Amino acid sequence: MSKLKRMALTCLALLAMTAAAPAATPDTEYYVVLADGQKIGHMVRSRTVEGGNVVTVESMELAIGRGGVTITIGQDEKAIETPQGEPLAFESTQRMGGVVQTIKGDIQDGQIKLTGQGAPRTVPYPAGAMLAEGLRLEQKKRGLTPGTQYTLTAFVPTMMDALTVQISVAAPKRIDLLGRVVTLPEVTTIMQGPTGRIVTTSYVDDSMIAQKTTMPVLGMMLEMIACDKSVALSENDVVDFLDKTLLDSPSPIADPDTAKAAVYVLEPTGEQKLDKFIVTDSQAVRPGADGKMVVTVRPVDAPAGVAFPYEGGDPAALEALKPNRYIESDDERVIALARQAVGDADDAAEAIRRIERFVEGYIDSKNLSVGYASAAEVAESKEGDCSEHALLSAAMCRAVGIPARVVAGYVYVPQLNGRRNVFGGHAWTEAYIGGKWVGLDATRGSFGVGHIAQAVGSGEPGDFFRAISTMGYFKIAKVTVEN
Repeated sequence: MSKLKRMALTCLALLAMTAAAPAATPDTEYYVVLADGQKIGHMVRSRTVEGGNVVTVESMELAIGRGGVTITIGQDEKAIETPQGEPLAFESTQRMGGVVQTIKGDIQDGQIKLTGQGAPRTVPYPAGAMLAEGLRLEQKKRGLTPGTQYTLTAFVPTMMDALTVQISVAAPKRIDLLGRVVTLPEVTTIMQGPTGRIVTTSYVDDSMIAQKTTMPVLGMMLEMIACDKSVALSENDVVDFLDKTLLDSPSPIADPDTAKAAVYVLEPTGEQKLDKFIVTDSQAVRPGADGKMVVTVRPVDAPAGVAFPYEGGDPAALEALKPNRYIESDDERVIALARQAVGDADDAAEAIRRIERFVEGYIDSKNLSVGYASAAEVAESKEGDCSEHALLSAAMCRAVGIPARVVAGYVYVPQLNGRRNVFGGHAWTEAYIGGKWVGLDATRGSFGVGHIAQAVGSGEPGDFFRAISTMGYFKIAKVTVEN
C-alpha cells in the first residue's frame, strides 16, 4: 500500500505548481490543504529577490493515515531564476516518514549538474521548460480574459521531468474561501505526464495568485485554499487514505497465487474513463460494455535455461538495467546483497526467485511507517513495505544483469484495515527473462492473479500519473477465476 505516499506527494507538487507565485517582493502566502473538506496539511510559498535573482520557495507538509498509522510527508522546493524567468538552479527536498532526500541542480548551457541524491551526474535540461518565476511571468503576460488558452512547459524538480501544461481561462465564478465569498476568474490546468494527465481548477486574483485550487484524485477532492498563517499551521485532521482507496472484491479469491487466470470486469464510478490500465505480458485489457473495462491477469512463467547477464538489444530491457536515484543497482551494498542472494545460480528464472525469497526475509521490519526509501536505503535499514520490497528487488536484479522494473497497481488480500476480501494499492517487480516480463513480489512471496497493474517504471514520481488519475474512480463489478 506504499505507493500512496509517493502519489500524495506528487499530487501536492502539482497542486502547488498551479498556484502562481506572488507578484510582490518580498511576500509570503499560506495555504491550507484539504481532502474532502478535512484539513490534511499546508503549504507556504515565498518569493524574494536575492543578488539580482528571483528565489521562489515552496514548503508543503501533509499528514496521511494508513491503517491506523499517520505518516507525515513534506517537500521543500527552491527555484532560482533571472528576473526574466530564465532557470538557473533548483533544490528539492522530500521528507517521508523520517526519510529525507535532497537533490540539487545547477542549470547551464542546456544541462543540469545534479548533486545530492546518488552520484553527481549531468543530464539534459528540457528545452523551453520553466520554473516558478518563468511560469508566473508567462501567465501574467497572457492575462485572465475569458477564452484565453495557451500551452507551457513546466519543469518539476520533484519529478525530475518536464510536463506539458495546457491552460484555459473561463468567466469569473463566486467561490467560498473558508467562509469568505469572492468572485474570481476560473483557470483550468491540464498537466500531461509520462503516463496520463491531471486536471486542476484554480481561482486567481488580479495579481495572478491562486486563492483556491482543486484536484480530483484518489476518489477524493483535494483543495488548496489561501488563508491566514494560523489557519494553515493549525492541527490536521486524520484522514485514512488507505481505507478510501481500498476496493471491495465481489467474491473471495481462494488461491490467487496458484490460480491460472482471473478476469476482472471494472466499472467506472464517476465520469472518469477507464482507459488507463496497461497491457503487460501477464495482463490483457479490452473495453467492455457501458464504459466498463475487462482486465485478464494470466501470470507468465519465467522460461528456464536463460543465462544472465542480459546481452540482448531490447530498448526497454536495456533501460531497465540502468541505475537511477531510486534503484541504485550500482551501490556496493546492493551489489553484495544481490550476489549473496543469487549464489551459484546460472539460470535467470532461478536467480529472480532467489532474489524474491531473499528480499522477503531480508526486510525484517515490515511496517507502513517508512516514507519512500530508495533501494540503497532499504539495503541499509532492512525496513519498509511494498515499495521498499519492490525497489530493492529491482535493484538486485539489475545488479546481476537481469533487467527489472517496478509495477504499481492493486493486489487482492483476504483482510486489510478491518475489511475482508479487498484490493489495496500495491507495488511489485517485473524481471525481463527470455523476452517476457515476469512478475515477482517479495512483499507477499509470490506473484499471482490477484495483481492488477496500472503503471510500470523505475519508481520515479512520473510513473504514478496513470494510477493517480484512475485510483478511486472505479469498482470491481465481477471477478472470474480460472483454476
